[in-house]
Amino acid sequence: MAANTLTQKDKKALKQDVESMLEKYRIYLLALPSDWQPQITASYSIVPPVQSNQFSSQTESIAIKRVDFERERIEYINRLWKAVNRLNKYERELIVRRYMDHEEEYDYTVYSEMLLSESKYYKLKDKAFMKLAVVFGLALPDDILKMGGNR
Repeated sequence: MAANTLTQKDKKALKQDVESMLEKYRIYLLALPSDWQPQITASYSIVPPVQSNQFSSQTESIAIKRVDFERERIEYINRLWKAVNRLNKYERELIVRRYMDHEEEYDYTVYSEMLLSESKYYKLKDKAFMKLAVVFGLALPDDILKMGGNR
């Protein structure tokens, strides 16, 4: 089995990585964490003025974190959408229904609504995950092809 560079264990780990990326998408759609919001209570300390380009204000550093996080979040969401849009019609529908809709749905609900058998659904999901793994650089196309792409 030297021809197979990815084992079933590797394939399972790849699927978990892709699923984590899809869950991250859902989390990024939520609001900013509360620890990035400015504190309401005042901190009484004497801070001498500094003549530099560095920010010393908590509010300023939080604002910078927010802007950086927002930029990262938007880039991530756009990158994921572009990757999902490259999938075929059925794979895309499966991924969007299962992971990208605002309402979280379970696998059995998705395959019932798509009028797919359970086994066909999971084969389709595996193929979609392997394609996304390649798009996101988690695996090489040759590795996926050698595995056959199916469960």
